[in-house]
Amino acid sequence: MGDIVVLVLAAGSSSRMKSIKQLATIDNKTLLEITLEKATKITSKNTFCVLGANREKIENQINFKNTQIIINKNFEEGLSSSISKGLDFIKKAQPNLKSVLILLADQPGIQLSYLNDMINLFKVNPSKIIASKYKETYGVPALIPSIYFDDLLKIKGNKGAKTFLNKNLDAVLSPKTTTNLTDIDTLKQLKQFING
Repeated sequence: MGDIVVLVLAAGSSSRMKSIKQLATIDNKTLLEITLEKATKITSKNTFCVLGANREKIENQINFKNTQIIINKNFEEGLSSSISKGLDFIKKAQPNLKSVLILLADQPGIQLSYLNDMINLFKVNPSKIIASKYKETYGVPALIPSIYFDDLLKIKGNKGAKTFLNKNLDAVLSPKTTTNLTDIDTLKQLKQFING
């Protein structure tokens, strides 16, 4: 899995949660820690995390072991700005990068086995985009090969990778396995997730 880099997006201001979402806890672990734990199991050397809003509080509370932090000062421009900032940084650090797996910090239900299924599907189809299937669309987690990096860097706003993925449908594959893709945006959603 050496050619895969994991990019965790955690720069948002959590406006709908009314508290720092990245630090919200499930079973005594923060949402961000849950995601980073999975990311560093995939690659102990190539995990990157984009921070922006509440950066200092998050850095003070979370151990970023085996994770390189990237700062997005333009986090208010939306998820796309974090993808661009992260990808740009990683491309400069690793010019021969072949792919990047994009994860959100607020999807705690995603299983490591599902992420490994994505990686295995990518190994067999290295020119394809491996993305998660939602009801009407595709989204993250998504594993993007380097041939698409320039297109991915052009996205704008808060739609994140969805716009890019749905523009390239003919190149998108999705794992046959399923996982809990719920993203936690509010305290109500957090309680619902915890209560199952």
